[in-house]
Amino acid sequence: MGDRKQARAARDEEFQSFLVGRWPRLMRTAFLLTGQRHAAEDLVQTTLEQVYVAWRRVGSTDDPDTYVRRVMINAHARKHRRRLKEFLAPRSDSDLVPERPDSGDRIAQADDRSALLKALAQLPPRQREAVVLRYWEDLSESRTAEAMGCSVGAVKSNAAKGIAKLRAIPGLAEMVTQGGRK
Repeated sequence: MGDRKQARAARDEEFQSFLVGRWPRLMRTAFLLTGQRHAAEDLVQTTLEQVYVAWRRVGSTDDPDTYVRRVMINAHARKHRRRLKEFLAPRSDSDLVPERPDSGDRIAQADDRSALLKALAQLPPRQREAVVLRYWEDLSESRTAEAMGCSVGAVKSNAAKGIAKLRAIPGLAEMVTQGGRK
């Protein structure tokens, strides 16, 4: 009986360590998918509840991040299928998730995040998922396809269409390519 408790305590500690290390990135991805801080927190919480239940299996894999991303995308897609309205652009800057830009990440370094968020809000959900996972999270096409549960061709198509729509927005392309405002 004591061995079971020790094994469970060790598994709980491993899950907590995973959670602490991944929380900021999970929140950023969820925020980009939902557009609201409270909705992002709910999405991450729902995701982590499902992951915790399966942690014995998930924690022993080589790449638990892939599983967690897939759970998050599926949870977000289920919500979207229920036709819940999303607002990707926050009403104020206080709703933004604080983020430190990665070196070389031109989008994260852009001064006007609200323009980017509003532009992302104009994309259909599958295009937004493809753009966020492919370009913001910097996943390969195959890993993005795995996370979205679709083919690599669908990722390429959705990402290309999404990027084309973003490029068509006046001023946004210049802001990103110049790394800031004019």
